Amino acid sequence: MKERIQSFGRFLSGMVMPNIGAFIAWGLLTALFIDTGWLPNAQLSSIVGPMLTYVLPVLIAYQGGKMVGGNRGAVMGAIVAIGVICGTEYTMFMGAMVAGPLGGWVIKKFDKAVEGKIPSGFEMLVNNFSVGIFGLLLAIIGYYLIGPFMGAVLAILNAGVQVLVNNGLLPLVSVFVEPAKVLFLNNAINHGIFTPLGAEDVAVAGKSIFYMIETNPGAGTGVLLAYMLFAKDKTTKDSAPGALIIHLLGGIHEIYFPYVLMNPLLLLATIGGSVAAMIFNTTLGLGLAGPASPGSIIAYAGMAPKGSTLLVILSAVIAAGVSFVIAAPIVRLSNSKTSLSDSTNQMKEMKAQSKGVSVDQVSTVADSITADIKNIKHIVFACDAGMGSSAMGASVLKKKLTDAGRSDIEVKHASVSEIPSDAQIVVTHNELADRARRNAPQARLITITNFMAAPEYDALVNELKA
Repeated sequence: MKERIQSFGRFLSGMVMPNIGAFIAWGLLTALFIDTGWLPNAQLSSIVGPMLTYVLPVLIAYQGGKMVGGNRGAVMGAIVAIGVICGTEYTMFMGAMVAGPLGGWVIKKFDKAVEGKIPSGFEMLVNNFSVGIFGLLLAIIGYYLIGPFMGAVLAILNAGVQVLVNNGLLPLVSVFVEPAKVLFLNNAINHGIFTPLGAEDVAVAGKSIFYMIETNPGAGTGVLLAYMLFAKDKTTKDSAPGALIIHLLGGIHEIYFPYVLMNPLLLLATIGGSVAAMIFNTTLGLGLAGPASPGSIIAYAGMAPKGSTLLVILSAVIAAGVSFVIAAPIVRLSNSKTSLSDSTNQMKEMKAQSKGVSVDQVSTVADSITADIKNIKHIVFACDAGMGSSAMGASVLKKKLTDAGRSDIEVKHASVSEIPSDAQIVVTHNELADRARRNAPQARLITITNFMAAPEYDALVNELKA
């Protein structure tokens, strides 16, 4: 079930994340040029509305169509999205998430049905008119059916959110968000749910509190500070400062997930910090003008509307302080001296025992699909989105290989759902192992728990060097 949720969430966020730059551009336009912005400008502020209504939903639909049906599916998705957008008065981010994949799926099925049956010389005619005709039909369906339906869904969601806000219950959302984050659902939650909801708020008020829920770096900061000061395992303690810098300044939240998974009681710390910050945010009516992506303190403060920058930063400080106060005694009083690497080995043993086999047998199976170590040329570091922790991990691994004299090996980063077919070795977090194994059955799989100080990095480098 967790894997299915991760895959579905990845699909939703996969339509938004490649377009985050456009969202940030729109957020900056809003923060700078609307009437209450830093540099009010009536002419430039006229860009904000059309960009929100048309450009961003069409980009989402285009990407969704491409994910399902390639370039032809992308064009179909954009055509269908226009019908959906014009069929309702609401901003159609969620409608675009339906229109894009639907358009891609229809043209993909058509192409499969006519494959090998088109008379020679008529290929271009059929290809162009099929997109035009099916795109038009689906745009009409989008106008009369999908748009109004998704508008009704959005109205219900907005009403539910308003109930939470009016009754001061919005901070309780963090009780569900923080555990979901450490299961690598952070991108799905932020970009699949909060970004569309936040856009509606910004269109009305110029800011949204939804952009402050998942992206606040404070909760993870408190946990990493606790490990940095009180961890009993030296390797874990020494890795915490580097992880803290990457998390707080780089905005890669996945870096702190293994530290929480190592001691699940620390979820109390992240939940407590996030709830405290949300109480502060809702009390003062804070919000961001656009999505803070990545969720670094720099991006978090950079998206603050005029006059609220210090309060937005204070929100992160409050989350970090409360999280640290809760996490410190948990880390300090923990009787376990187990390191992150020890936890990984223990997990492998338990998993093997549950299947009635030994760890040696499991290793033998893994070795049976191992590529010839002398001919390794392509290593892929995979994470959920393919943009944050995987890029960092690939950089760390590439540097170690270069130092070992193996700069000839190419190290890429990718989404765990889109691992290149030429990957010979795949490195990923153990929470994503099943998805990586399914998407790259030809590759040797190496799982880690600590992005910064994984002993598996050195073991792999030494093996390749030898």
